[in-house]
Amino acid sequence: MDALNQITTTLALTMGLAWASGINLYATLLTLGLLANTGNIVLPPDLQVVANPVVLGAAGLMYFIEFFADKTPGVDTGWDAIHTFIRIPAGAMLAAGAIGDLNPAVEIAAAILGGSLAAGSHATKAGTRVLINTSPEPFSNWFASVGEDVAVIGGVWACINHPVLFLFALAGFIVLMIWWLPKIWTGVKKVFRFVTNLFSHGAPPPDANPPQ
Repeated sequence: MDALNQITTTLALTMGLAWASGINLYATLLTLGLLANTGNIVLPPDLQVVANPVVLGAAGLMYFIEFFADKTPGVDTGWDAIHTFIRIPAGAMLAAGAIGDLNPAVEIAAAILGGSLAAGSHATKAGTRVLINTSPEPFSNWFASVGEDVAVIGGVWACINHPVLFLFALAGFIVLMIWWLPKIWTGVKKVFRFVTNLFSHGAPPPDANPPQ
């Protein structure tokens, strides 16, 4: 039973950090570091660096910037585009680090699964934001951003304190994500097609008789 509990706890932490990183990496690092510094979790050796004050300070600064960027229509999409190259590798690294000192093959497998999950949660978040940005009012962006922050902080806490419940919730999220991503992709293509047509129709027509 102890071995099963250990596997469940490790799996929840591994996948939880990867999932949360895909949505808001800096909130994930802050929550994990603060929980470690307050004695609410003993981090695996490869993750203990996130409790370092320097790392916490950097994560706090970036979270402060993201807090405002993520709530500004248009800016949030640009921010998400840039963080495609940050959140996914970070999710893979955190997943591998959460495994602890096990077989290197297990760590590589965790990195692959964690990176894939981070990519999925990031794509779901970024694509949903593109669709939300079609709304003329900013309040939907604010509500979505605050909801994401709450979900990330609560998710990191839950994967540590209630790993079984978190894994069930994560399984539900994965099913929902598989159903939702194709619809997001269809909607995003329509948005970009509309923007492209808008700019192409607004451009002046080429001169039919250019000067010789």
